[in-house]
Amino acid sequence: MEALSPTMEEGKIAAWLKREGDTVEAGDTLAEVETDKAVMDLQARGHGVLRKIIVGEGATTEVGNLVAVIAGPDEDISHILSEAADATGAAAGAEPAALTATAPAPTAAGESAAGRIKASPLARRLAREKGLDLAVVAGSGPGGRVVKRDIEAALPAGVPAAPAAVELAPGGYEDIEPSQLRKTIAKRLVQSLGPVPHFFLTTEIDMERAAEARDALNALGDTKVSFNDIVVKVVAQALITHRECNAWWQDSHVRYFNDVHISMAVAIDDGLITPVIRNANRKSLREIAVESRALAERARNRKLLPEEYTGGTFSISNLGMLGIDEFTAVINPPEAGILAVGAMTPKPVVHEGSVTVRRRMRVTMSCDHRVIDGAMGARFLQTVKRMLENPLAIVW
Repeated sequence: MEALSPTMEEGKIAAWLKREGDTVEAGDTLAEVETDKAVMDLQARGHGVLRKIIVGEGATTEVGNLVAVIAGPDEDISHILSEAADATGAAAGAEPAALTATAPAPTAAGESAAGRIKASPLARRLAREKGLDLAVVAGSGPGGRVVKRDIEAALPAGVPAAPAAVELAPGGYEDIEPSQLRKTIAKRLVQSLGPVPHFFLTTEIDMERAAEARDALNALGDTKVSFNDIVVKVVAQALITHRECNAWWQDSHVRYFNDVHISMAVAIDDGLITPVIRNANRKSLREIAVESRALAERARNRKLLPEEYTGGTFSISNLGMLGIDEFTAVINPPEAGILAVGAMTPKPVVHEGSVTVRRRMRVTMSCDHRVIDGAMGARFLQTVKRMLENPLAIVW
């Protein structure tokens, strides 16, 4: 098992694309592996025959552990299998059959038999969500593999669907192993909330002018700008002015960055991932809008590359679209700050001496007190507030 991302400690075999007995060449994709952030390809580093699969689909193993054996067709691999059995606690000299890829017995539901069907992890997930039986979906991918487009094409074609509703027995429960992403989130939260001394600053922003500017921009062209895109652009500009907040805590020193790389929180099925908009301070609002959508789409499809979700210098988490007025977010170490963005809602407020309804938005900044003092964070939020309330400042 290779380290397919900088933070990967273990991987889960999502699907084997080669079978025992297949001839493989160096560079061939052997399997899809679910890492802590995405689904990545595990490639062969030599040529020969895939003689033995040690870790089956759905199983998890640590980086560096043996997952399969590639060797010559007549090469003796008994000593390798014996060592693998010893490493997994199996009886000495026995083949680790319990770890070899197997398919479950067919059932009436059909979907549980999909272990023998070549399908991408995304296709499997979509099939589960839609109640589709993978066994009756024709695959158009390599080697007849079922991919996302096959699932999408099958739905309007009237492919028989398995029952979607599941009756749960009263008083029972279900134990489900967390995904690699969920395990990483749990580990990172412990690393953040424990050692990092958080404090929080909240302010409310008048978004009336920003909303009008967004409507005007969206009326001009095909690229639609979201409020989150505007927040990303403003935060990037503000961090150039307040460089003390665009920093990493590094134990022996604080690293201050000249450019701003915004980690943008994206919710996916298994949790949260933060693709990075690099050099956001140097990009136009339109460029940010295009890139943020592309990154979010790849994140939801678990197709982000390691360089697309590492190296952020400041994070933004937005739950406004879910109707959350205000919340606090957990800092993503080694970053020193994260901005939590709430919903934009109409409120009666005093404006220019009279009571009127204005669109308002509350934001909360979580600060690492080892890097950012209260006054530093407050000045940064003042700049963010001033720019959002006067959106022409974005292009100044």
